[in-house]
Amino acid sequence: MFDDKDKGEEKPSEPHKKRDINEPGQGKGPPPQSGRPVWTWISLVIFSLVIASLWINGADKSVEIDYNPTFVNMIEGGVVKHVKIYHDAGLNYVKGTTVASESFSEEQRAIFADTPEKWRVNIGDVTNLEKLLLQNGIPIEHGRQSNHMMLFLYNIFPTLLLIGVIYFIFVRQMRAASGGAMTFGKSRAKQLRRDTNKITFKEVAGIQEAKEEVEEIIEYLKSPQKFQRLGGKMPKGVLLCGSPGTGKTLLAKAIAGEADVPFFSISGSDFVEMFVGVGASRVRDMFDQAKKNAPCLLFIDEIDAVGRSRFTGIGGGHDEREQTLNALLVEMDGFEANEGVVVIAATNRPDVLDPALLRPGRFDRQVIIDLPSLEGRTEILKVHAAKIKISEGVDLSLTARGTPGFSGADLANLINEAALIAARLGKDAVDLDDLDEARDKVMWGKERRSRTLNDEEKKLTAYHEAGHAVLTVLSEHADPLHKVTIIPRGMSLGSTMFLPEKDRLSISRSYLLDQLVISMGGRVAEELFLPDICTGARQDLAQATKLAHSMVCDWGMSEALGPRTFGRNEELVFLGREVNRTQDYSESTARKIDEEVSRILTEAHEKAREILSAHKEAVVKLVDELLEKETVSGLVAEEIVKFGRVRTPEERGEVPPELPPELPPEATQETSSEEVSEQPLEQPQELPEEG
Repeated sequence: MFDDKDKGEEKPSEPHKKRDINEPGQGKGPPPQSGRPVWTWISLVIFSLVIASLWINGADKSVEIDYNPTFVNMIEGGVVKHVKIYHDAGLNYVKGTTVASESFSEEQRAIFADTPEKWRVNIGDVTNLEKLLLQNGIPIEHGRQSNHMMLFLYNIFPTLLLIGVIYFIFVRQMRAASGGAMTFGKSRAKQLRRDTNKITFKEVAGIQEAKEEVEEIIEYLKSPQKFQRLGGKMPKGVLLCGSPGTGKTLLAKAIAGEADVPFFSISGSDFVEMFVGVGASRVRDMFDQAKKNAPCLLFIDEIDAVGRSRFTGIGGGHDEREQTLNALLVEMDGFEANEGVVVIAATNRPDVLDPALLRPGRFDRQVIIDLPSLEGRTEILKVHAAKIKISEGVDLSLTARGTPGFSGADLANLINEAALIAARLGKDAVDLDDLDEARDKVMWGKERRSRTLNDEEKKLTAYHEAGHAVLTVLSEHADPLHKVTIIPRGMSLGSTMFLPEKDRLSISRSYLLDQLVISMGGRVAEELFLPDICTGARQDLAQATKLAHSMVCDWGMSEALGPRTFGRNEELVFLGREVNRTQDYSESTARKIDEEVSRILTEAHEKAREILSAHKEAVVKLVDELLEKETVSGLVAEEIVKFGRVRTPEERGEVPPELPPELPPEATQETSSEEVSEQPLEQPQELPEEG
């Protein structure tokens, strides 16, 4: 709930004064529950126990007297009526009463006039006392003193415990859940403070177009006259749409860091409760408090939790959510204008939102935050790499090339994993090898060297991966080969990794056909070089079948069936996934689709067999290299496939490092030991290999 400390009316003559979001009491959510009722009850219980203890102890009116001579004189004087000897915690004491003072003789009255009727005597040894009492005919009683306070607590403690359990289980939970009976329908929006976790647009990379759109809103809030002079109005709502991890919430935090106005945030799940009408009440209270702090920004995260399309006839309705959505629709664009309140919402499921929520006048803009491009991934990596210690000369663009489809969150995780790997290895900084290992770990899983393979399984995996690698090198439209490994990662026993040179926004038919051929490489290599095939090609065949089916049914790449699509995907807005695919074609067409998919896969299989049969020697050499080193870089694999061996740098045309000019004979004799140790650099260096 927003705090309305400054809700007093402003004089019309005074210019509009922006409220400082750091001012105490400004929009800090629901006020904390006062602890006075709890401490009042605790104080009352303690006070009652003290009073009870004083009352119990006060019931004993005995007065302490001295044993000798007072007590002895009382016994010998015949005024002691009865005594009781108590034994408590190693101490002995006597409590007793005297005879009625009316029966005192004149002599006794003169001696014992000030003697109380009830008294107490602390004694050490009771032996002599008992003899003295028996000699004077005074009855004796033994006992233990009972602790009245402990007895009282023992009797009342179960009741207090029961009351405490009822209070903390029921009352406290209800207050925590609803903020108290009086604040049950209050908004839970919280105001972001400037001095905590401030994020600016400098820390947001890879989504330049989205930044430009929200920067325009912030500029409007700072200087509205610039836009109002031409009749422009401030947008009422901005919807941030994008896949998970693309930076929607991060962009909202950056808006909060850049904006010079109050910024309130709330989650869509904070509206809906089990009681109908509570969510609608919270929406109304949220906008009421926002208008008191106008101009301001209001951020609703995961708005699909409350903004899903209303009853569609499938699965029943949800009265609480629908009433909350109705209240949100009215507040954003109803009879009452919410001037100065800009609503920013984020969701990764815009397709399930109600159409009334998406129309202009409510959410005037829909900002699409897509997965970052190659340049965007490089910028994101630089932002996160600035927070760790990284080696000089590391080219982050190489890592960006190998991470197509990565979101901003994935790239942040990659940088963090690289830092952890470098720290575990005892390095002083993160280098390119750590980044490569982190990328492989994120994409394919950690190396599982504990999964030991016997020689037969290693050989089978090596031939399977060599088949993929050889076809990748020889395919014209395939992505460059990055590395081949037979070390188990994740659920796979081996991997063939690619390093795309650029992002592909549209995929050509030639590229797809080459991908089908590469997918068949593992199974074809098993057929050519091993006595039997195995189950290792299951995932390859599944991907190839799905790709061929999409080429025929979704992309119209079949010459036999023509440029059309087959089937419609129907998604339910409440389930959010494909639950049915309508067949809008005949059974004969379905048979043709199956035949066309089979034809494409068979042709890819035959082409893979033809290529590998013509390069058997390259496959065998690559298998030997894999069995020896377990991981082979893409450069080494390409050299083996194309030239049958790994060429020297001079043979590849690489320029060797420049050598220092020859020194005169007199200077040669003064060559230091450090210079002598550098002379073997003239010999060709062995190619670095990953793994």
